[in-house]
Amino acid sequence: MSRQSTLTAAVATMLGAMLGGLFLWHTIYTQKRKALKSPKKQNPLPVEQLGPVECTTAPVQQLQPKPTPPPPPLPPPKTLTCISVPSIEKLLEVPAVVVSSSEEWDELWPSFQKDLAVFPVLGLDCEWVKSMRVSIKGKACAVSLLQMATYSGRCMLVRLLAFRDAQLSLPNGLLQVLRDPHVLKVGVGCYEDGKRLAHDHGLALVCTVDLRYLALRQRHAVLNNGLSLKSLAADLLNVSLDKSLELRCSNWEAEHLTQQQMVYAARDAQVSISLFLYMLGFHSEPCMLSEGETAYSKLASSCQGLVDVPFRTRSEGDEGERRRRNRRSTVDSPESGDQQVPDPRRNKRKPLGVGYSARKSPLYDNCFLHAPDGQPLCTCDKKKAKWYLDKGIGELISEEPFIVRLLFEPSGRPDSQKDYYLTAKENLCVVCGKAESYIRKNIVPHEYRRHFPAEMKDHNSHDILLLCTSCHAASNVYDGFLKQQLADEYSAPQGCEEGVRMLEDSDRRRVRSAARALLSAGESMPDTRRDELLSLIRTFFSEKEEGVVIEEEGLVTEEKGEVTEEMLQTVANLETRIFNEHYVPHGLKVVRAYAEHGLQGLIDLERRWRQHFLSSMQPSHLPPLWSVDHNHEKYLRKYGKDLVINLN
Repeated sequence: MSRQSTLTAAVATMLGAMLGGLFLWHTIYTQKRKALKSPKKQNPLPVEQLGPVECTTAPVQQLQPKPTPPPPPLPPPKTLTCISVPSIEKLLEVPAVVVSSSEEWDELWPSFQKDLAVFPVLGLDCEWVKSMRVSIKGKACAVSLLQMATYSGRCMLVRLLAFRDAQLSLPNGLLQVLRDPHVLKVGVGCYEDGKRLAHDHGLALVCTVDLRYLALRQRHAVLNNGLSLKSLAADLLNVSLDKSLELRCSNWEAEHLTQQQMVYAARDAQVSISLFLYMLGFHSEPCMLSEGETAYSKLASSCQGLVDVPFRTRSEGDEGERRRRNRRSTVDSPESGDQQVPDPRRNKRKPLGVGYSARKSPLYDNCFLHAPDGQPLCTCDKKKAKWYLDKGIGELISEEPFIVRLLFEPSGRPDSQKDYYLTAKENLCVVCGKAESYIRKNIVPHEYRRHFPAEMKDHNSHDILLLCTSCHAASNVYDGFLKQQLADEYSAPQGCEEGVRMLEDSDRRRVRSAARALLSAGESMPDTRRDELLSLIRTFFSEKEEGVVIEEEGLVTEEKGEVTEEMLQTVANLETRIFNEHYVPHGLKVVRAYAEHGLQGLIDLERRWRQHFLSSMQPSHLPPLWSVDHNHEKYLRKYGKDLVINLN
């Protein structure tokens, strides 16, 4: 058979098999379709079930299923509290009020409290003279004006320098609301404003929220012009703010503010709170509070992670942060920390106590000194105990515990065997119990204790306790609050001109700069400028009367005489600092005020600081017999409460 015949036979066989398979499938499929279309025969019921149906006379309820119990009553609908926010136009129409005295504050504060009870938030801003950090009066530029606005538009312009110049204490309501951790303070740069307030007036400002962070987080609108207050107001509120240089750098220390200054200052605070409410959506729809929800919790939930955080632009990388840390700030921060809320130890952004130098050896060696008859006198450190042995005036009684018996009669003995100085003390933090990285803490700060009479500060270690670095830093923050209270109560401000021993004489500095410029420029200086500087030097060292000769620091010149090279060298080294005749340290002024009431007054001051430590830090590991009234009965019994205190 040829190859072609074989291939033909194979193809024919395959086609036959395929046709046979298709015919078989079609037959089976047709049978299945017929079986599905025919109805299934039901199984016949048994004969006994096909009998006649009998009618029964049983009650109907027996044939019905048991009734279902009624559903429980629905809980009453939750009540919602609706808080409406005035429109931006109405808010900006509210006129601001200037506060320069306690009486004016007391008159306006109740209405502010009503607004804060509804919405616990304040728009806040500060103003000060911005002329090269030197004010019109020649002193450092302290914050002159504090602006605060509520959600309704009420705005208060508090003239802080007016209180200081009149030696008036700032109102307690102002101090409390600024450090209230349940009242938000919003603005652009309000955290930095708080640092200035702390530096210039000792005010503690907490719970601040920078609107720039909120704008970046909320993303309500495209910010075309940046993140300044003026830009945010224009982009989000369609409000134009006058930020002209003439107004911003105006004299905020003037006796009377102009109408333009008042409007400018009020708008900053009012626009700040308007922006805050706008970005939270309260201008478009009312604020709804469910049952049990407070206005503060609703506001704070929108600001999580933004409270008391200084603003840092996103473009600032590690290099910018490094430069900022190395650059010396022009405004010092408050003592031991800036505005922690409310407990500084809970701030996780920067660990407290970093940079503190902890003790390298224990403070308490718990060695004992005994009198010749064996009566315990006190505890002391091992170095002091060995000193008695080395001098041959004591003998060793025991190594553990280390006990030295004196060979002479001591000048005094404890009144009782239950004395603080007879108890052994542990080397641990008295607040948290940490047994490492601890340092000494002066419960009564040294700036007050150093002015006490010798009887109240010599050989007195009762008010020196051990704190770990973190608790020590937190305690310093709380101490700053009490120091400010004392400053307000006794007109003893901190960081003011009276508290500076040496002042910078601006006239002497100007003359010195002129002499140095003449020496460095030489002949290259223009004649008009040279004549101006020479005239300045002549005027400074001459009196108003013509022809009078002045001798000062080796320099002799006549009013219209020639200024020589030697004279310029002398003026170039002129001392510009002068002694402040009004210098009175804050601590001395406070101690003097208490000392006016004799020994009892100083006892009250000492007790106040001790109680302040207990209330603010709540220590859990105080040494036995530590007391706020330690030695007070002894002082009164020995000297009398009317003892006249003479302070240097």
